[in-house]
Amino acid sequence: MNWLRPPGPVAKGLRIGLLGGSFNPAHEGHRYVAETALKRLGLAHVWWLVSPQNPLKPDPAPLATRLAAARALVGRRPRMIVTDVESTLGTRYTIDTLKALHRRFPEVHFVWLMGSDNLEQFHRWRRWADVATLIPIAVVERPGSVLAPLRARAMLRLAHYRRKTLCRLPAIVVLDGRRNEASATVIRALGAREAGVLE
Repeated sequence: MNWLRPPGPVAKGLRIGLLGGSFNPAHEGHRYVAETALKRLGLAHVWWLVSPQNPLKPDPAPLATRLAAARALVGRRPRMIVTDVESTLGTRYTIDTLKALHRRFPEVHFVWLMGSDNLEQFHRWRRWADVATLIPIAVVERPGSVLAPLRARAMLRLAHYRRKTLCRLPAIVVLDGRRNEASATVIRALGAREAGVLE
């Protein structure tokens, strides 16, 4: 494993949320997931893990562009830290990134964060069931996918992991609340339409 400096403060027992994705582009929905998790789970920080290449989403914008956009969106929120740790680690899949982070920061309690829209495709991730046993997962409900915690293929298999708190592994907690409509897919489509790519 490559040497990895912590992107933010690290101390024994600290609870840090990990919000991974291509962020192509980063948008208010991502920030909403991070903010909701910070408030509801008592997290010290959320690390935004901007992936060099999401295996399920080919042809993203350059990594530097996506990092800059995510940092601009986060702004001066000291508890949110945008990082390219996967690029430093040389990992491509979430399971490998998590194992590397656990080895490097064994004193930290990590929590994986995702919107309910990502939960619908969670079963397509490499070794997704192992991810669910390695780290507690917090799902923040998003518009258009509020039923995902009930019907997503992964949740049907992992329903016995659903809990009200993250007190023990494995654990999947669903966080409801005000929902944000922003979507990277819609933003990309609008950008393409404005550029004359779409009819």
